[in-house]
Amino acid sequence: MAFKRIQEYIGTEDATAGTLLIPKLIMPTLIEEVDKTLLPRELAQTVWTPNQIQGSSFTVNLVTPNTMDVRIVGEGAEIPMDALDYSTVTFTPKKYGVAVRITREMIEDAQFDVLQGNLRAAGRRFAEKETELILSKLYSGAGNTIGGGAAITIANITTAIQYLNDADYTPTDIILGNEVLQDLQNIDTFVEANKVGNTDMLQRGFLGVIYGLRVARFSTNAAPSTAYSKYAFVIDRSQAYAIAIKRDITVENFDLPSLDMQGAAITMRIDVQLLRSSAVALITTS
Repeated sequence: MAFKRIQEYIGTEDATAGTLLIPKLIMPTLIEEVDKTLLPRELAQTVWTPNQIQGSSFTVNLVTPNTMDVRIVGEGAEIPMDALDYSTVTFTPKKYGVAVRITREMIEDAQFDVLQGNLRAAGRRFAEKETELILSKLYSGAGNTIGGGAAITIANITTAIQYLNDADYTPTDIILGNEVLQDLQNIDTFVEANKVGNTDMLQRGFLGVIYGLRVARFSTNAAPSTAYSKYAFVIDRSQAYAIAIKRDITVENFDLPSLDMQGAAITMRIDVQLLRSSAVALITTS
C-alpha cells in the first residue's frame, strides 16, 4: 500500500518532488578543461634557465648588422680602420603568481582531489601566460608589417618572407591564429595534397610546412587579445626572441590554521624580449 501511495505521488503535477526518490550517483571523476594550443619553447633563440641568471636582470650584447666595411687600399696608403657596432637587450624577469586556498571541509568531503585539480589548472595558466608574453613582444616589436585584406593571401606570406630575406635573415616559422589558419585551409594551394606535399595541416601543434616555414598555431584564448587570431608572424627563430626564466613554476604549500584552510602559492619569474625586430614580420587581416 505504501509503494502504491509513492507511485501516486510521483504521478502528481509536482514531478520534481518525485525525482527526489530516485537515487543519484555522482562519479568521483573530474573531467579536466581542454589544453590550449601554445607556442613551444623551441621557437625561441635561447631559453635561459635560473642557474644561468645571476641577479635580478641581465643584458645580452647583439652585433649590429653591416657595421664593418672592407675598402680598396692603395699602395702605401693607410689601411682604413673599422669595427663592429653593438646594441644590447636587457631581460628583467617579473614575478607572476596565484594562490589557491581550499577549506579543510572541501578537502575532506570532495570526491576528487580539489587542491591538485587547482594546481594543474594553475600550471596551464602559467604556460598560457608565457605564450601571451611572446605574442605581445612579436606584435609590438615586428620590424615589418604586411596589411592583408579580409583573408590572408599567398602574396602576404611571400612578402613577409621577402622582408626577412632582404635583411639577411632566414625565415623558419610562421606563427598564426585561428582565423588565419582558416584562411590557409581555404586556399587550394595548401589543401590539395599534390600541391602542398604535406597533409598535416590539421594536426595539433605543428601543422605542416608552407614555403619552407613550419606552421605553428596558438589558441585565441591564450593570446593577449582575440584580435590576435587574425594575425600571423613570420620569424627567423635563431634571431627573433629569447626567454629568460629566473624562477620556473614553483609550488609552495601552506596551512592557515586560523581559517582551517590549506593552500598553495604558485609563482614564476619570467621575461620575454625581442632580439632583432627585422627578424619578425607581422601579417594582419581584417
